[in-house]
Amino acid sequence: MSVSLSRDGDVAVILIDNPPVNAASQAVRAGVVDTLATANADPAIAAIVIACAGKTFVAGADVREFGKPPVPPFLPDVVLSIENSAKPVVAAVHGTALGGGFEIALAAHARIAIEDASFGLPEVKLGIVPGAGGTQRLPRLAGMVTAIELAASGRRISAGEAQKLGVIDRIAEGGLIAAATAFARELAGKPLRRTGDLPVRPFDEQQAAAQIAAADKKARGQISPGEAARLVRLAADLRLSEGLARERAKFLELVGSEQAAALRYVFAAERAAGKIPGLEDVAPRAIGNVGVVGAGLMGAGIAVSFADAGYSVTVVERDQPSAEAGRSRVESLYDRMVKSGRIDAAGKAERLGRMNFFADRAALSGSDLVIEAVFDDLDVKRELFSALSGIVRPDAILATNTSYLDPDAIAEVVANPQRFVGLHFFSPANVMRLVEVVRTATVSPEVLATGLSVVKRLGKLGVVSGVCEGFIGNRIFTVYRQHCDFMLEEGALPHEIDAAMEAFGFPMGPYAVNDLAGLDISWARRKRNAATRDPSERYVVIADRLCEAGRFGQKTGKGYYSYADGRKTVDPEVTALIEAVSREGGHVRRSFGPDEIVERIMTAIVEEGRKILDEGIALRASDIDLVLINGYGYPAWRGGPMYQAGLAAADAQ
Repeated sequence: MSVSLSRDGDVAVILIDNPPVNAASQAVRAGVVDTLATANADPAIAAIVIACAGKTFVAGADVREFGKPPVPPFLPDVVLSIENSAKPVVAAVHGTALGGGFEIALAAHARIAIEDASFGLPEVKLGIVPGAGGTQRLPRLAGMVTAIELAASGRRISAGEAQKLGVIDRIAEGGLIAAATAFARELAGKPLRRTGDLPVRPFDEQQAAAQIAAADKKARGQISPGEAARLVRLAADLRLSEGLARERAKFLELVGSEQAAALRYVFAAERAAGKIPGLEDVAPRAIGNVGVVGAGLMGAGIAVSFADAGYSVTVVERDQPSAEAGRSRVESLYDRMVKSGRIDAAGKAERLGRMNFFADRAALSGSDLVIEAVFDDLDVKRELFSALSGIVRPDAILATNTSYLDPDAIAEVVANPQRFVGLHFFSPANVMRLVEVVRTATVSPEVLATGLSVVKRLGKLGVVSGVCEGFIGNRIFTVYRQHCDFMLEEGALPHEIDAAMEAFGFPMGPYAVNDLAGLDISWARRKRNAATRDPSERYVVIADRLCEAGRFGQKTGKGYYSYADGRKTVDPEVTALIEAVSREGGHVRRSFGPDEIVERIMTAIVEEGRKILDEGIALRASDIDLVLINGYGYPAWRGGPMYQAGLAAADAQ
């Protein structure tokens, strides 16, 4: 049975047991309604607890029901039956209470949770809005401003934050169900605090309006965040029944939308990405101590990612001043987190306590995994891994973070190269979710499985890539950039291309991104590759000319744009430079509209994606979509380029 009822004296305990995440399936919904009715009909029962077996509370809807006609009882009816119970109902939460699970908890008359529980309404991430009262009940407990933010962002909150906001009443000490049962017994015979009957506290109307506008702007074309925010705002003006009706209507409208279909595909693609043929029965190694070589921007971010995930981290630099600079860089990253409220001072101290900084590679001798983040030069990396082979244990895993270099050429100098793998983090590594797990020619299945396991523990998305220049992401991005540069030669300007791609849904256009990253980085790579470049291939010199003029982007105040006073502006000097290059190349300049710009770029991306699939670099078309979405800002609500081209619809099912 998915739902059972037991009695602890005068308290009924309704236990949901639907592994692995207690999803709100039809059987669970029916079971809750039936057991709740049974408990209310029993005169010996004075109060009720709803709890879950296993590792989590109800973690959301049943993904197996996505895209299928709903079967009664519907979740809104289940939630109303909880709220309308004649006897007090206490929700006992452990693990995650997400989406429908959170809505079940919100409808209870009281909520108690263990300290590491978390709550959230992530529906907007699937292109929909809460459909069982989340937008109407949450503002009655947490207040309007908080509820708008949570519903529009899909952000999770901890039990501690939930208690401060008034979303839960207590954090359990000792056993959760025992504490919930005692809490329920306290409420027996007292007036019920029905969430739906509570008024929305006074709030700043202008602030709420600004939040809704910000949700629309941040969504960059995705509909659901703004709609969720507007539904929350309605809670202050409508009776609960009216607000629930408006919410349900919008939920049903969006469930059938193209955006929701695309985001369901992305959700399924992420589940499929971890299923690697040949690794089904391979157990990953246990990793506890991690070494990071290099503490620049990338290395510091990688070290922070591992410390945040609970690993012991040894950071090694080439000399003591560099090691101290690396420590300062890491501390500054944590200072930003403290300032933003993501962690407190104690959290910063705890994470830094897991990290040690050295100027001697010998400090890595006890590491289970060592990843390098040194200068992206083949000779530098080969020297490093040759030395590491004589320092670390013979079974220690060695990983390269290279963006473009051939990891198989690096593996040649590694003793026991079957333990060598690519872990390509994206910058900033402590923020970006994507890691390309590069399958080298010699890597063992166990090491590849361990790489994926480690990435998952970091809270990141691992996508397996074969070996080629740039792997999946940078290879496609290179082609994307090439075609943008071709259009510059032919008549477009940087701000026109950027505007077209931002209107498409990217957070930044390609030239704004280059200015942010620094033009000198890719210039150095182009100069290294100049001797081997095919002279018959079309090559655009605009970026080289900008670098030769000292225009390296935001850090120098000039790149594709000018940054006087820190504000990005179109620079006539860049326009003149581009027009001069066009004349030199014999190109007759013409105008480009936004649709043509997008179509040309999309065609190039999809064609390169086909090649990557044909060559076996990516296992699935959906993996390519995940890389573009999570590494380069491709709008997730569009599903990805391969999905839009009709090449991946069945890929992630």
